[in-house]
Amino acid sequence: MGGGQPEWNAGGYLPAPPHDETGHTWHHSDGYLFMITKFGLEKILDAPYPNNMPVYASLLSDEEIIAVLSYIKSQWPKTIQRQHDAINTKANM
Repeated sequence: MGGGQPEWNAGGYLPAPPHDETGHTWHHSDGYLFMITKFGLEKILDAPYPNNMPVYASLLSDEEIIAVLSYIKSQWPKTIQRQHDAINTKANM
C-alpha cells in the first residue's frame, strides 16, 4: 500500500512518492497534507510547478480527504505515527 511510482513520469515530472514509512509524506503536518491534497502544490507554493498531482477540491469533500489521509496514516508503523504526532504538535504551536 502506498508504494509510489518507481520511475520518473513522462515529461520529467517527479513520480508519486511512497506514502508508507519510506516516503516523505509523514514528514508533513496534517494541515499541510490536507491543503496539498485539496488544492495542489501550485496553490500551496503560489507559483507554477509542473507536476501530475491532481487537485481534489472538486472531486472529494473535506471529510473524504481526511478519511483517505487517515487511512494512509493508519498503515504507518507505530514509531512513524508517533513521529508524525510530534510534527503535528509542533505545527499547531
